[in-house]
Amino acid sequence: MPALASHRKPRTTRPHSPAVGVTTAALAGVTLLTTQSAQAAPAAPPKPTVEEVQKKVDDLYRQAGTATQQYNRAKESTDEQRRKVDRLLDDVAKRTEEINESRRALGSYAAAQYRAGAVGPTAALIFADSPQSYFDQTHLMDRLSERQRSAVAEYEGKRVAAAKQRAEATKSLDTLTESQATLRTTKQTVQRKLGEARTLLSRLTAEEKERLAELERKREAEARRKAEARAKAEAEARAEAAEAERRRQEEARQNQPTEPAQPPTDGGSGTGSGGSTYAAKAEKALAFARAQIGKPYVWGATGPSSYDCSGLTQAAWKAAGVDLPRTTWDQVEVGTRVATDDLLPGDLVFFYDDISHVGLYIGGGKMIHAPKPGANVREESIYYMPIYGSVRPA
Repeated sequence: MPALASHRKPRTTRPHSPAVGVTTAALAGVTLLTTQSAQAAPAAPPKPTVEEVQKKVDDLYRQAGTATQQYNRAKESTDEQRRKVDRLLDDVAKRTEEINESRRALGSYAAAQYRAGAVGPTAALIFADSPQSYFDQTHLMDRLSERQRSAVAEYEGKRVAAAKQRAEATKSLDTLTESQATLRTTKQTVQRKLGEARTLLSRLTAEEKERLAELERKREAEARRKAEARAKAEAEARAEAAEAERRRQEEARQNQPTEPAQPPTDGGSGTGSGGSTYAAKAEKALAFARAQIGKPYVWGATGPSSYDCSGLTQAAWKAAGVDLPRTTWDQVEVGTRVATDDLLPGDLVFFYDDISHVGLYIGGGKMIHAPKPGANVREESIYYMPIYGSVRPA
């Protein structure tokens, strides 16, 4: 019997090389994708240098100073608006009480009129005790009507005035709400800027912090050098003025030997006849400022335990009897503008293009100021920051 043919399909043997090729291609593809991904990934930004950190931190502190002045202005506006609202609400309450009194008076008149009007004039005459009593009662009612008309007019006037006061109070409350929103926004801005500065400083290594401190020392030394040069120039100017005054008095004595010598003049410590007056006020302001040295800078603070820059200058001059506005932007508008070369002790020196900082000039190229967060009230060269301008506030 012949062998049955197998129905199983013969097994085909495949070469191994194609599988190897596929594996190689897959690996190459993975390698290519990995390379492309690595190329596509953004490179990490380079770490800023210490100089760049210093510049950024200085800029953040300046921005925080600007925001602090905005906060001070918003707070001043909010406080004033709150006082206005309180006054208006007090007025509304008083007018409401007056309206209630007028309403009660009208009620009594209306009741009297109702009682009188319940009986007609003929019946009233018939039932009256006498004709004279009838005429007396009629006369009284006529007078009552006149008083009633006056009361109605008064009531209406008070009602209109009260409605007007209530509308004004509502408007003021809306303004107060806006001022409070601005206050919150500026406060958040100050806190955000200071937080960014602290974050930048916290990322520095110990070596970088020492490098930053060295940069600060160099900047302070340069500012101090300029202040010393200014102090020397001022001393020379005073010596020249004193020598000129001495020669003038000597010439006066030679020309008029029989007359007593004139007492020394002010010697250039002020402007015009009011120079000595300004010097006296300035000395009081400076004495107050010196007493605050060592107290911390706190943005928005006006004393007595801490200050921001304009809070310190405002408090110092208040001690001398001069009221200054709250913000640097308003303080720069008071008094008389003076050039940096003409500064006198007590003058206000403003810094940066946005007028976000102020100090109290003490002479010799130096000032007393509340510098920035983390620092205390201190003496420092006016050349430490770019000068915007100066004013003589009194």
